[in-house]
Amino acid sequence: MPVATLLPFTATPSRKSASPTSFRLTEKFILLLVFSGFITLCFGAIFFLPDSSKLLSGVRMATWPQKSAKPPCTPGASSQFEMPRASRSVSRRGRHLATFSRINVLLHLVLSFTENMGTHSNFVLSSTPQMMKFAWESYKRYAWGSNELRPVSKQGHSSNLFGNIQGASIVDALDTLYMMEMYNEFEDATEWVEKNLDFNVNGEVSVFEVNIRFVGGLLSAYYLSGKEVYRRKAVELGEKLLSAFKTPTGIPWALLNLKSGVGRNWPWASGGSSILAEYGTLHLEFMHLSKLSGKPVFAEKVMNIRKVLNRLDKPQGLYPNYLNPNSGQWGQHHVSVGGLGDSFYEYLLKAWLMSDKTDEEGKKLYYEALQAIETNLIRKSSGGLTYIAEWKGGLLEHKMGHLTCFAGGMFALGADGAPGDKTGHQMELAAEIARTCHESYARTNLKLGPEAFRFDGGVEAIATRQNEKYFILRPEVIETYMYMWRFTHDPKYRQWGWEAVQALEQHCRLDGGYSGVRDVYAGRPSHDDVQQSFFLAETLKYLYLLFSDDNHLPFEHWVFNTEAHPLPIIRKDKTDKSQPPL
Repeated sequence: MPVATLLPFTATPSRKSASPTSFRLTEKFILLLVFSGFITLCFGAIFFLPDSSKLLSGVRMATWPQKSAKPPCTPGASSQFEMPRASRSVSRRGRHLATFSRINVLLHLVLSFTENMGTHSNFVLSSTPQMMKFAWESYKRYAWGSNELRPVSKQGHSSNLFGNIQGASIVDALDTLYMMEMYNEFEDATEWVEKNLDFNVNGEVSVFEVNIRFVGGLLSAYYLSGKEVYRRKAVELGEKLLSAFKTPTGIPWALLNLKSGVGRNWPWASGGSSILAEYGTLHLEFMHLSKLSGKPVFAEKVMNIRKVLNRLDKPQGLYPNYLNPNSGQWGQHHVSVGGLGDSFYEYLLKAWLMSDKTDEEGKKLYYEALQAIETNLIRKSSGGLTYIAEWKGGLLEHKMGHLTCFAGGMFALGADGAPGDKTGHQMELAAEIARTCHESYARTNLKLGPEAFRFDGGVEAIATRQNEKYFILRPEVIETYMYMWRFTHDPKYRQWGWEAVQALEQHCRLDGGYSGVRDVYAGRPSHDDVQQSFFLAETLKYLYLLFSDDNHLPFEHWVFNTEAHPLPIIRKDKTDKSQPPL
């Protein structure tokens, strides 16, 4: 039986980047002003503070004492996620430091401030696990076992995407809990999975959503923890999903009854078509299912999807969002790098990376698609903002979705492998997309991004339709910040991430958890009463990684599925006879 092998967590990306401590002139000036004021405040403290220990207790950094031993794991796991956190117990220890002089207080404050003045990274790094802990405990208190939490009404919420499968938030959160060293919570989740996660249910599920959240979450939990239950459950669910591929072309249905094995497509999808982002976002998980199960059928199913696509003509080199699984012909010629199309392109790139860069077909398809996207969809507004429009029958709709904002991170991730001398160009494009998406946040009252924003009618990066003004705790903008930080170490990406943390805490955090909001342009938030499972799987994980060291889940050893579940790169070892042919 295959055994999980934990990968190195020490390597860093080979991309040439700016120094982590480099600042632009304006940033240096602002920091100098803040630092000067801080020094003045500290000197005042020298003359007016009677007991230095009380002040020290509020600023000293220390390692959080662990509540329990780490769970059983394969060798090397003990040090993979050792991150400093602010300690609540320091205030008690601080009382024993009364012998420190006031000048030592000053020096300690100055050192503490200068260590974090550019990005507040240690502070935010300690904040994100607290956000995760609050979100998790709220879910456990009010909705344990349900798919998601309603934080306003304080009860469970179950979307029809999962049929009668339960526990989406539990499975989606597994790897985030593990990465943040929340081992007690991880063990509680493992116990629930062992006893309660049941796929023998009579209900219709979204193949796409169940794959990226449940299969992806279970695979990631297995690779991180080595617990056999996760491998077994992932393979069991994967085998049930195989029935979705029973179509004349092998292009899978969007919806599947797990008990009967009967599939169908969404009735609104261009005459019963399958959707590009759904059938094109199975590759990473299914390749790993073949590896862990020893059954080539999973890999064969997703490789057949490529064969079907390769036989089709692409209008302007673009992939329409709709494909009929019976005829094998395109539906409506609607093209989007956002909803309905997004993760198809992401998985072409990541299939190549996950194959240890041996999947040359995946690489070729990705860079050809990227060229077509740049030629036909990428535009620049009169105000200088680069955006990715949507293409409908040859006409551009100058709209960009929040979902499309993942593309900045994708462009950066793929820049090193770009053909010719285009690496620098693709990094510039990635930075421009990141800036545009940040502007979509900055131009709202709540400093949270709308579901979609437009570049027409005299507006730029602003939602103009009421049904596009909502924010449902989506991760894509923060995802791009994380990739851009890893590859450039430009401090603005961490600053932008910190702005998002502040907005989430101010406008989305409630007594019962975190909620999306209905209108990001309103003066006061109106909450939608759903804590999405992807908030735990993606948004908080990407925030954590944005402020972590680069050697945590390094890109040369891991790729993230579209739900932010890390999967290891599959190394080609000719001496390993147990690995199935992929």
